[in-house]
Amino acid sequence: MTDATNAYAAAGVDIEAADRAIDLMKEWVEKARRPEMLGGLGGFAGLFDASALTKYKRPLLATSTDGVGTKVAIAQKMDVHDTIGHDLVGMVVDDLVVCGAEPLFMTDYIATGKVVPERIAAIVKGIAEACALAGTALIGGETAEHPGLLHPDEYDVAGATTGVVEADELLGADRVRAGDVVIAMEASGLHSNGYSLVRHVLLNTAKWELDRHVDELGTTLGEELLVPTRIYAKACLDLAKRTETHAMSHVTGGGLAANLERVMPKTMTAVIDRATWTPQPIFDLVRQVGSVPQPDLEATLNQGVGMVSLTAPSDVDAAIAGLAEFGIRAWVAGEVREAAGDAEAGRVRLEGQHPGW
Repeated sequence: MTDATNAYAAAGVDIEAADRAIDLMKEWVEKARRPEMLGGLGGFAGLFDASALTKYKRPLLATSTDGVGTKVAIAQKMDVHDTIGHDLVGMVVDDLVVCGAEPLFMTDYIATGKVVPERIAAIVKGIAEACALAGTALIGGETAEHPGLLHPDEYDVAGATTGVVEADELLGADRVRAGDVVIAMEASGLHSNGYSLVRHVLLNTAKWELDRHVDELGTTLGEELLVPTRIYAKACLDLAKRTETHAMSHVTGGGLAANLERVMPKTMTAVIDRATWTPQPIFDLVRQVGSVPQPDLEATLNQGVGMVSLTAPSDVDAAIAGLAEFGIRAWVAGEVREAAGDAEAGRVRLEGQHPGW
């Protein structure tokens, strides 16, 4: 070790640990490749062969970036790090596919107080496994050690993905028509949003421990809170290809109505019937333990719906059957109508009540 390296280590940055982390993560990154990916780890930039874009008449590049919020606090408390990367991929690729874009490649960024090679490798393992599920290449990334800014066991993750869609196949509000059916796709759980509320209610206020077994959940609280975000990318791309789907919305922070409104034309309104599904027990648990009003829940959590599509009524059966082939339960949750006045313009209304609520 050189004197410079010794000095850096004395300042809290362990270069050798970072090198060991790279060695440990290599096998996982290798599993998240596409044929267009050139080279491997170690370069200053990831390379992707863009000649594949020549098959498009007018290719539009799409990009998305995100993190996983305070869910990382749960992973750190439980010392379980191989699922949080799955959440990261889900957050970025499924924001991308709502416009019909295929995610081509992704990069990640991990900031930590101290590089523990096994922990970094576990995080990257989750990212790589999820990239493989989404059909996207993990083309590069960065791990940064920030002693003094983060505690040794603290870290945060972020990522960005780039995709492509044919211009005349771009999904969005301009395609939506009155009569379109709102197809809801089941979430795996909380996904990666609303954890500040959930932690406040269950951990800070109710003082529940993460290893507490909760009968309503059938598992411990910590295990439930770490259930990975469902990845819809391949299923939604297939949906767009096989059916007349006009728009999709990824249900993340802000809840179902607010996210669906992002793809609603101002001349339309959507009505969703809560009676068409029962949210998983974790949502009712937060509601009851924290006495959280339902409007607050719906403005924060996904309430059991992770993705929705606005699909022509003639293709509803094909859409639901196609999603089932990818292991995603889906159902008709509502419909799009002409807006009757300014109060309805571009808005989404939830009506009825969930069975059992």
